[in-house]
Amino acid sequence: MTETDIPPEERAAFEEFAAKVDGTNISAQTLLATDYLNHFNEIVMLLDMIPDMPDMVEECKLWQPKSYTEHFADSSFKDKQLAIEAYDRVPSKYRRPFEETLNHLNTLILSGVVKLEEEIVAGSDPGLISEHVKAISRAAQALMDCANAIIHGSDRAMAQVEIDGLMNGI
Repeated sequence: MTETDIPPEERAAFEEFAAKVDGTNISAQTLLATDYLNHFNEIVMLLDMIPDMPDMVEECKLWQPKSYTEHFADSSFKDKQLAIEAYDRVPSKYRRPFEETLNHLNTLILSGVVKLEEEIVAGSDPGLISEHVKAISRAAQALMDCANAIIHGSDRAMAQVEIDGLMNGI
C-alpha cells in the first residue's frame, strides 16, 4: 500500500505502527495478523468431527465469536499487545472488508452449529449431516481465505452473491 492509498487522517498512526510491526508476524502493509484466524480454524476442526462423533456438537455450541482484540488478549501470541494496539490503526480500506468478512464467518458458524444440532436431535440421516458439515466447512474456509487475503493486502470482501453461493446447501 502506498502512502496515497491511506486517507490523510489515518496516515500518521498507520506509519507509526507499520514501523513498529516490522520483523513481527503482523503485516506491515495492513497491521493485521493471521494468528486471529486460529480462532476459526479451531471451530472448523471441531465441526469436521461431527459426522463421526455427533456429540461433538455440544463442544461446538461452546464456541463463541471473539473480536480481534479479544482473541489476542486471550492468546499466547508473542506480539499480542502490539497486535491489539495496531488494530485501531488498521487502514479503513482493510478494516472494513476484514470486519465484514468476519461478521459473515461468525454468522455462518453460529447458524451452522444450530442447524447441525437440530438435525442431530431430530435423528436426521447421518449422510445429510455429513454433507451439511462439509458445506459449512467449505464456506467457512472460503471466508477464512478471504480474511487471510485481506490480512495480506487485499482490500476486497466477498460480494453478497458469492456469500449466498457459499451458503447454498447449508
